[in-house]
Amino acid sequence: MSGENPPITCKELKAILAYLGFSFETQKGSHEQWVLIKNNRKYKVTVDCPKAPFSQELIKSMAAQAGKTKKDFYIILKKL
Repeated sequence: MSGENPPITCKELKAILAYLGFSFETQKGSHEQWVLIKNNRKYKVTVDCPKAPFSQELIKSMAAQAGKTKKDFYIILKKL
């Protein structure tokens, strides 16, 4: 299953988040916080670029933080 989708780089992940409307908010050490407020809900995704390229588990976790699925992230990546 993990061979089905390639790892996502930090640059690709930030492009996906920007496409979804997220914006960079703050950085604590190597952890960047990307935020989106939509329908009175605040979504916050933590991006740790030194861990890139990101594993399937990290991609799944970050997608969940964004209110999306891992599959959604790969669909968006193909559009970029």
